Formats: sequence, C-alpha cells, structure tokens
Amino acid sequence: MATADEFSDEDTSPIEEVRLTVTNTDDPTLPVWTFRMWFLGLISCSLLSFLNQFFSYRTEPLVITQITVQVATLPIGHFLAKVLPKTRFGLPGCGSARFSLNPGPFNMKEHVLISIFANAGSAFGSGSAYAVGIITIIKAFYGRSISFIAGWLLIITTQVLVTLIIFSALLLYISIINISLLVIVTK
Repeated sequence: MATADEFSDEDTSPIEEVRLTVTNTDDPTLPVWTFRMWFLGLISCSLLSFLNQFFSYRTEPLVITQITVQVATLPIGHFLAKVLPKTRFGLPGCGSARFSLNPGPFNMKEHVLISIFANAGSAFGSGSAYAVGIITIIKAFYGRSISFIAGWLLIITTQVLVTLIIFSALLLYISIINISLLVIVTK
C-alpha cells in the first residue's frame, strides 16, 4: 500500500475539507463483497423502498432518505463484525474457494456499498418510485385495473429513465466542478 508521501501534489485535493477526510491511498486487501454488505444492503434497500412507499400515501408524506440508513448501518455493521462466526467454509461447486460470514472488521468500502443499496431503495431521495402515482390514479380515479406485469414494466422503465437523467446531470455537474477547479488551480 502506498503512503501519502509517495503522492505528488497532483494527487492531493485542493479543497482542505476533502484532504482532511478522504485518504489518497486504497487498501486492496479490505474485503468488499461480504455477507454483511449483502445482508445489510438488501435489507436497507427493501426496507427503505417499502417504508417510503407506505408513507407516500399520507397527506404529508414522510420521506426517509439513504442518509438515515447510512447512519444506522454503521453500528449495525460493527455489531455484526463482532457476533458473526469467523469460521471458513466451502460451497459445493466453488472448488477450493473458502468463504467466511465474517472476514474481518467492518470497513468503509462495505459501508459505501450499503449506502448505494439504500440509495437505490429510496428512489434517489424522492421517496417512492415515480410511476406508482400513475398506477394509483388508474385504479383510484378511473376505476380500471392494470395487470401486475404492465404495472411492473411501467415502474421499471420510468425508474431507469429517471436514473439515466439523474446520472447524466450528475456527470455534467462533476465535469463543471472539475473544470472550474482546474481553472482555479492553473491560475
């Protein structure tokens, strides 16, 4: 693993808050695709999706964001790192590969991936999926039924489109920031 002294000035951030919080080095030995990550990530995604959809029908909807899950999963991850067994076992069909439910201490990489799972469950911070309102209107106001497959396809396609639009806007925003930082640094 490289130390911070081996990096040039180009590798350090010009923003002091970023330099103080984020390290320039990466530890490739940290486990990422762990049982804890999959368990907490899938639970947080499912729970956040269910709760946001459940509360979206209120007069004043309550939106639970992924930051709530990000704060809540850190102590849960550390707790699971203490209580899960460290024994290694093999799975049939995986050859000589050995697995463990607890490969070591809970780390930042696992926590980031759990937060990404949670963000997918919170419909990118807006609560429930956008197309659920369309299905609700079709059933409640027009008195028509819509099949599960048609409703599911409607929700999936609109979420993918919204995701692509948000991702494109985020990339544009990041590019603008990088260009402006480059201009500031080169002056």
